[in-house]
Amino acid sequence: MRTTNVHDQVLRAALDLFASQGYATTSVQQIVAAAGVTKGAMYHYFASKDDLLFAIYERMLSLQKARLDALVAAGDERGDDVEQVLRTVCEDVVTTSIELLAEGTVFTRSQHMLAPERQAEVKRRRRAYHDDFQALLERGIKEGVFRDDVPPAVLIAHFFSDVHYLPQWYSPAGPESTAQVAEQLTELFLRGIRNSTGHSRHSSRKD
Repeated sequence: MRTTNVHDQVLRAALDLFASQGYATTSVQQIVAAAGVTKGAMYHYFASKDDLLFAIYERMLSLQKARLDALVAAGDERGDDVEQVLRTVCEDVVTTSIELLAEGTVFTRSQHMLAPERQAEVKRRRRAYHDDFQALLERGIKEGVFRDDVPPAVLIAHFFSDVHYLPQWYSPAGPESTAQVAEQLTELFLRGIRNSTGHSRHSSRKD
C-alpha cells in the first residue's frame, strides 16, 4: 500500500505543480518536496519529468479507451441503435475530460516537450481511440443514420475540437453541471451529423 501511495503522491504533486507553474519551470526537487518523498523514491517509479508528464496523460487515455470499449460492448449487448451508442460514448468522453480537466490542460500545454518516442506513443494511443470512435461513425453512415457527405475524419475533428477546448472555458463553479455540458455538446454534435433525409438505408430497403 505504501509504495502505491508514493506513486500516487508523486503523480499528484507533479500534476499540481505543472498546472500552477508550468512543466518547464518545475524541478524534480520541487516535485519530491511537494510529494513528501525522496528523489530515490520518485525514481523508483518515474525515471524523469518526461515519464511523469506521460503518466499524467496516460491515465486519461487508458480510462477513456477502457470506458469506450465497455460502452460499445454494453450497447451492442442491449441492441442499442448506433446513435444511442455514439451518444453515450460522446457524453462519457466529455464527462471524463471535465473530471480530468487538470490532466488534459497540463498535457495540452506541455506535450510538445515530450521525447519523440513518447509523442509517438501518445499519437498511437489516440489513434486507437479515434479508430474505434470512427468505426461507430462509419457504422452509422452505412446504416444511413449519419450524413455521408463529410468524411468521418472531419466529423471526428469537429467533435474533439470541442472536447479539447474545454479547459479554455469550463469552470466547475459555472452555472451548468458536468452532465449538462456533456449532454449539450453531444446533442449539438449529433444534430450536425444526422442524415437529413430522416431515415436509414435499412428502413429504405424494408420499404
